[in-house]
Amino acid sequence: MSAKKVNKIAVLTSGGDAPGMNAAIRAVVRTSVYHGLQVFGVARGYNGMIDDDIFEMDSKSVGNIIQRGGTILKTARSKEFFEIEGRKIAYENLKKRGINGIVVIGGDGSFKGAQKFSNEFDIPCIGIPGTIDKDIAGSDFTIGFDTAVNTAVEAIDKIRDTADSHDRVFFIEVMGRDSGYIAIECGIAGGAEAVMIPENLTPISEIVNILEQGISKAKSSSIVVVAEGDEEGNAQIVAKNIKDRMDENLDIRVTTLGHIQRGGIPTAYDRILASRLGLGALEGLLRGEKNVMAGVVNNQLIYTPFHDTITKKKPVSEDLI
Repeated sequence: MSAKKVNKIAVLTSGGDAPGMNAAIRAVVRTSVYHGLQVFGVARGYNGMIDDDIFEMDSKSVGNIIQRGGTILKTARSKEFFEIEGRKIAYENLKKRGINGIVVIGGDGSFKGAQKFSNEFDIPCIGIPGTIDKDIAGSDFTIGFDTAVNTAVEAIDKIRDTADSHDRVFFIEVMGRDSGYIAIECGIAGGAEAVMIPENLTPISEIVNILEQGISKAKSSSIVVVAEGDEEGNAQIVAKNIKDRMDENLDIRVTTLGHIQRGGIPTAYDRILASRLGLGALEGLLRGEKNVMAGVVNNQLIYTPFHDTITKKKPVSEDLI
């Protein structure tokens, strides 16, 4: 099928949702219409492809969505798509509509599925990095990261007010199972006393030392940001271990921001990034690109093979640490 000119494309969102996904969907659909292509939306990621929940879209389908969080196409993680039988069903559902190009908005797990599917059935796939973690190689930013950091910083600012009022130490847990980008950037922007991330081990003893130095200087409140995947444990574990080593009268509290970081109105940056990547992904398909992700590096649109986005680790910048 890849030898044929792409004229019917499907777009789907997969994995965790991220603010700005709707802007990417909008860009893919409207760029398709501009180039005279037929475009289909797939509901609930790869599950929808298997369940035949595929429908035609047009410019009107994506009106008034650029400012909305979440994804109008819904999203899911599909166990059935891991099996060849599930992928065969998905292929048949695409084939009967003549769909010969796919745009997948998601993270590295979504790209693994797209790569396998493309290789098995010779349908070109292009990915768009949609994840709040900013942990995908091949793009300086991912859709949703900027919004998630701003959401976390706003929460930290509010928590600092109450920490200062009550002379408390707050441990604030942010998302980042394998990546500390959210933690370190909102920690810097929020003026945290310390940040704990998976990529850079910060021992409990070092946090204790930082807090004790603050106390010795009559500092009455502190903020410590903890990525959920830190090697010392989540914020609850870290806070307990630190309380056991310090003055029992020290007032320590824990706040887990959780899924609040995934939702909300996307920032202007995320809307623009998503629009650029949606355009880039669709036009890449038209130029014959396949098994690649559209990304932005040094403010330039580039295409990175799925293999690299899946296997290469994106380190946290040393200057941020």
